[in-house]
Amino acid sequence: MAPVEHPIASKAAQPGVLPSLSASAAAPGWATPVAIETGICHPVGRALKAGPMSALTARKRHRPGARRTGAGRNRVKPVPRVGLVSLGCPKAMVDSERIITRLRAEGYQLSADYAGADVVVVNTCGFLNSAKQESLDAIGEAIAKNGRVVVTGCFGVEKERILAEHPDVLAVTGPHQYEQVVEAVHAVVPPLHDAFFDLVPPEGLHLTPRHYAYLKISEGCNNRCSFCIIPSLRGRLVSRPAAQVMSEAERLVNAGVKELLVISQDTSAYGLDRKYAESSWKGQPLRARFLDLARALGELGAWIRLHYVYPYPHVDAVLPLMAEGKILPYLDIPFQHAAPAVLKAMRRPAHQEETLDRLARWRQICPDLAVRSTFIVGFPGETEADFALLLGWLKAARLTRVGCFKYEAVAGAAANELPGAIAEEVKEERWHRLMSVQQEVSRDLNAARVGGGIDVIVDEVDEEGAIGRSKWDAPEIDGSVFLNGAKGLAPGDIVQARVAASDAYDVWADVCA
Repeated sequence: MAPVEHPIASKAAQPGVLPSLSASAAAPGWATPVAIETGICHPVGRALKAGPMSALTARKRHRPGARRTGAGRNRVKPVPRVGLVSLGCPKAMVDSERIITRLRAEGYQLSADYAGADVVVVNTCGFLNSAKQESLDAIGEAIAKNGRVVVTGCFGVEKERILAEHPDVLAVTGPHQYEQVVEAVHAVVPPLHDAFFDLVPPEGLHLTPRHYAYLKISEGCNNRCSFCIIPSLRGRLVSRPAAQVMSEAERLVNAGVKELLVISQDTSAYGLDRKYAESSWKGQPLRARFLDLARALGELGAWIRLHYVYPYPHVDAVLPLMAEGKILPYLDIPFQHAAPAVLKAMRRPAHQEETLDRLARWRQICPDLAVRSTFIVGFPGETEADFALLLGWLKAARLTRVGCFKYEAVAGAAANELPGAIAEEVKEERWHRLMSVQQEVSRDLNAARVGGGIDVIVDEVDEEGAIGRSKWDAPEIDGSVFLNGAKGLAPGDIVQARVAASDAYDVWADVCA
């Protein structure tokens, strides 16, 4: 595990690959992932390949395939099995977890291959045209290798297009329509009822490693960014009651989760639709508000990581919680661009100078703060001057982690009507230039860590030691900490280490005695 030069400046620019987990992850409530690809609002590779199913599949509990139904008689009653292909972002993964939790509670098991599945559920992604094609390919593969397919997810809103290409699909539902998915599975293979085996753990079933989990606090979005169709796919903002979120979070922590990744379409808008209504948590009122929820989560004793945060003014109030160590010093903020003209065309806030000032204030409050963001290059009308402004802004902002996407027209997005389409070769050239600039920023920031101590959460263990992440790294999309030679560690352990070397993406560290 020697340092290796990466071709891009951020792991978020490509879909990450979730590695196979050790036995510690295969515990009640957790499914065992095998080489599924996942990304943040980015299309991913198909989860099922030829032969063994490379999807996130639940641990097979030791359970008989035949049940004794009378004295001296055995009657074979096959356990119904479901295959799952989960594509897209962590929010879609949470949807998949809710589906398999419900099915597992009804006695279904998850199949590790196409041949063993009575039906295959494909949870699609419809954020980009390339994601839609990826979903269509995954549906086609499932039909070819199994023949009984139920489609759900964001791309499910285009039912006619799916059925036009794959008329043999049994049912098509939209995003977070869990009941309809379960009903469609029932129609293909009815559930078996068993009061003993139908129990599932209180935290539900999860597709992540056992030591971290995504915590979805709301659905939908009220923003109307011109490049995005999420509101038309998932609707307007609908926040969960704060007590409900906290109850789920507490169950996860009690089950052994060490890190909670808070996700939604717009995390900092949490509770706006509910007018920040109170609900009772531990006998006390808790408001459905970004700061209040962050403060309550910070009392659970787990790492709390905030994703998809828009830089509204009230976000400033959460920085003291980070400085106090209540939640991780990490903010995932999708800035998307810095040029005022481009931001206006995107229907995004266009205050790049004010944003730089706020970043400086945040770092004064919490010097260890890591800010990750994503940007779009080649947006319609983006001039060379606009792009140069973006590069200059990146150098000044010195963001810790950056991902970049080349603009892609999405059917139904308002941006499709904008003039000034950018040639693909120009998008490619600008993408490389932006990533090169950010690579140098990242290299300098990581080099500054050398010699210092960091906390590391272990993700996996191999013959060379362990691989983990620091507080400034989210799973799958950010950097890694390589603990070469470390012994006696297990996934989920949190250890102190001293950084010995670094590159633009990762660091190498030694566990402190």
